[in-house]
Amino acid sequence: MEFIKDYFIRYNMDPTLAKYLSIATTILLIILLCVIANFITKKVVMRIITKIVTKNKFTWDDKILERKVFHKLSHIVPALIIYFFASTFPNYQFVIERAAIAYIIIVMLMVINSLLNAINDIYQTYEISKSRPIKGYIQVGKIFIFIIGAILVISSLIGQSPLILLSGIGALSAVFMLVFKDSLLGLVAGVQLSSNDMVRVGDWIEMPKYGADGDVIDVSLNTVKVQNFDNTITTIPSYAMISDSFKNWRGMQNSGGRRIKRSLFIDKTSIMFCTEEMIEKFKNIHYLSEYITERQQEIEAYNVENRINRDNPVNGRALTNIGVFRAYVRNYLKHHSGIHQEKTLMVRQLAPTEHGLPLEIYCFTNDIRWPVYETIQADIFDHLFAVAPEFGIRLFQNPTGNDLRSMASFHDNSGKTNEQS
Repeated sequence: MEFIKDYFIRYNMDPTLAKYLSIATTILLIILLCVIANFITKKVVMRIITKIVTKNKFTWDDKILERKVFHKLSHIVPALIIYFFASTFPNYQFVIERAAIAYIIIVMLMVINSLLNAINDIYQTYEISKSRPIKGYIQVGKIFIFIIGAILVISSLIGQSPLILLSGIGALSAVFMLVFKDSLLGLVAGVQLSSNDMVRVGDWIEMPKYGADGDVIDVSLNTVKVQNFDNTITTIPSYAMISDSFKNWRGMQNSGGRRIKRSLFIDKTSIMFCTEEMIEKFKNIHYLSEYITERQQEIEAYNVENRINRDNPVNGRALTNIGVFRAYVRNYLKHHSGIHQEKTLMVRQLAPTEHGLPLEIYCFTNDIRWPVYETIQADIFDHLFAVAPEFGIRLFQNPTGNDLRSMASFHDNSGKTNEQS
């Protein structure tokens, strides 16, 4: 800088003006040098490194490149230039050097963080990672590294030894834990929520304890905000999502199908063997004609082979109306445009109850949108409720007031008939 100042003075410039102009010129030259160094690093060195990494046979270095470890490491170059030129400004040398060192430490923390993420990515490419994950250990390591880095940055800025800062923090740790208890719990919970990918903005979650049932609209250090489907907002503490259970519907949304699991309750007294008239009627049903033909041939072959006397319907094998109805429902679902055909689809009987025989429909819709899902489900059960009597099946429900009035009216009419007789 003195050289630049003397240069200006040679041209008969005022010494004071020459001093300030030399300072400004020096700063501009340092900035220009930083820009040139940064350009060379980003455009030349990084391109060379990228070509070397992408063209070799190893895959682990690709993970390091994806995590931008080299890119973040390049930010150190301008800081080193500023540090080495700090002596140009003797009055501010200490401040400039401290700030440059603090910046270098922060960059190194970012590099180490990306490198640890890359190590975890590399480890996950191996089969052993499924049974022995190291993500938890890496997270603990990050916490210690960031704590040490923060102490080094603060000690660098204030120009004191890190040991002095550590001793002061140790004495105040109990007070900090008491005063900032919620913040510390929220910090730990926030790290776990984000690192374990437990919840994201846009996820549909259910947490009945807090009255939450809707989409996550914000995830912050201390709270998770959920907009319920009635447009109310529920605020949940972050640590509550770690200590309590909640349901995240993201898996369903990503799978492309939403489950239908609902039962029809069959009146057990309406279950019977199929008569010839019923079988002929079922053959005319679109989804049953092929099934009835195949089952008849199979049953007849079995009965003939085992010489079974069919004069009594109890002997041998025979079609039942509940079995035919179950086959109809399954074929109906297989041909339904709103049902996902690549996911589980079954119609099964559950254990009989006092409400009848549950016939459970278990399948998935091919549209996860709530209104569309409810429409598909309603259309299916509308049809099944209407078609069940065609198979001689009665659906069970508890007696209603209208049923009781009909029974009372029947008894009254019967009593009057008997009196007239």
